[in-house]
Amino acid sequence: MSKHLETGKQGETAAAEFLEQKGWRIVERNWRSGRAEIDIIAWAGEKLLVFVEVKTRSGAHSGFGGPEESVDAQKQNLLLRGAGVFMESIDYDWEIRFDVVAVILRDGKVLEIKHIEDAFFPVQ
Repeated sequence: MSKHLETGKQGETAAAEFLEQKGWRIVERNWRSGRAEIDIIAWAGEKLLVFVEVKTRSGAHSGFGGPEESVDAQKQNLLLRGAGVFMESIDYDWEIRFDVVAVILRDGKVLEIKHIEDAFFPVQ
């Protein structure tokens, strides 16, 4: 597996563990529909379904801003479409939220995890 993919996988695992420690119930990881991939789908409490984009970088500060800054409008719209398909598949039409978890790793160890709740609401 390439270094880039391994870094992403480590970040997603760290993010999932972080959310589980908050009491969230992970229902899907790396869920796909067409071109849309949702890193984590989880229940935060009984009635809030959260779609989580995980962004991971290696090193303390790479000069490109935080990992969360790379979630652009195109990615947000892909997440929105994927979320719609997922919600239809489970016949769910209640409260949802889109979060971003930014993970910074150094030498395979987590330096920082930043959870941005309600990070965006994409528009089509």
